[in-house]
Amino acid sequence: MYTSRGRCPVSSKHQFALLKTRRFLPLFLTQFLGAFNDNFFKSALVMLITFRLADDAGLDPRILVNVAAGVFILPFFLFSAPASDLADRYDRSYLMRLVKLAEIAIMGAAAAGFQMQNLWVLLVVLFLMGAQSTFFSPAKFSILPQHLEEDELIAGNGLIQTGTYLAILTGTIFGGLLILAPGGLHWVGAGVVAIAAAGWWASPLVADVYPYRDVFWAVIGISWFWLVGATFLAQFPTYAKLILGANEHVATLFLAIFSMGIGLGSMACNALLKGEVSVRYVPAAAVGMSVASTLLWLASRRPPLPPDFPVIGIGTFLLSPANLAILACLFAISFCGGLYIVPLYAAIQNLTSEDRMAGVIACTNVTDSFFMVLSAVGSSLLLAAGLQIPQIFLVMAALTVLAAFLIRRGVRRYGGGRDA
Repeated sequence: MYTSRGRCPVSSKHQFALLKTRRFLPLFLTQFLGAFNDNFFKSALVMLITFRLADDAGLDPRILVNVAAGVFILPFFLFSAPASDLADRYDRSYLMRLVKLAEIAIMGAAAAGFQMQNLWVLLVVLFLMGAQSTFFSPAKFSILPQHLEEDELIAGNGLIQTGTYLAILTGTIFGGLLILAPGGLHWVGAGVVAIAAAGWWASPLVADVYPYRDVFWAVIGISWFWLVGATFLAQFPTYAKLILGANEHVATLFLAIFSMGIGLGSMACNALLKGEVSVRYVPAAAVGMSVASTLLWLASRRPPLPPDFPVIGIGTFLLSPANLAILACLFAISFCGGLYIVPLYAAIQNLTSEDRMAGVIACTNVTDSFFMVLSAVGSSLLLAAGLQIPQIFLVMAALTVLAAFLIRRGVRRYGGGRDA
């Protein structure tokens, strides 16, 4: 028997051969790890609710368990239509990568929720996990016909479904067994983040429906800049008041210095690159941001302010050499930020065909917005965990080095041209 394309259908003997192909294996791994993590987390949460959190909160575990089930399913009802629309409009491999990146952030919040044993944080995380699964599902299934031949679809879907149910089974078993074991909160918290990271690692290996791997990483690089910028800008008022004992005018000065640095750094790009579209200096700029953020943390280390400390204005603030060092660090962070972001925007414009430019820019805007929301959520969780604002600056320094490494590996066309 032959298919409409004139090929023999894939036999059961050769069905598993798909797992050896670049077209199918990364997709299989990505969906398997995602399904495993969903159920690993859900099972752990249900056990924790039943045997600990419900009693601690004085609530009926029978009701809470059913509420948790509804919380996970609700996003499928709310977001399935927009998720399907996105899968039809944009590069599905790109959407899968973005969803897997979101999963890392969500699982980071889950790990914090487990450590705090906070029922409400964990229920919010459960809702977000349902949301990311809602957006992943249409991209996963609609990408299969673009990666497989017609006579491979039955075999491919069979493997996907088998892998999904195996992941559900094993995730449920391990989540339930680990969470109440000695050290279980730590193991499950670390596990969900590690599995999410593994799924994100596998997702870029899914073959692009469009050849825009470099563009994807440039978009991630830009969005990372907006995450860093949003994190710093949001902290300036409370940083000025609570850490430095300064008034709102000093906080406004921080905003002005930061904006000026980005502008001057952006202008300096053309002189540095001499008009060439290249991202060769982006990693160095990211490292510069990281070093300056570390120096800002060091410059901010000072004894806690007494409750009756008089708030100082700009004039008094500028008299201290230590405070001038803080301004220099803020300027250095933002100047390097300008050097960092302009080449990435130019790379996107240079590597994207005109007929797909609007769609890529739309994806960039969506990704930027997501990263800024991630900034707000992440900063709130770090502060709730007991970190001080200068320590958040240090966390951003460490993460920016990691981001620079990933972007350096991801954006391969360092010569800058379309054919470089």
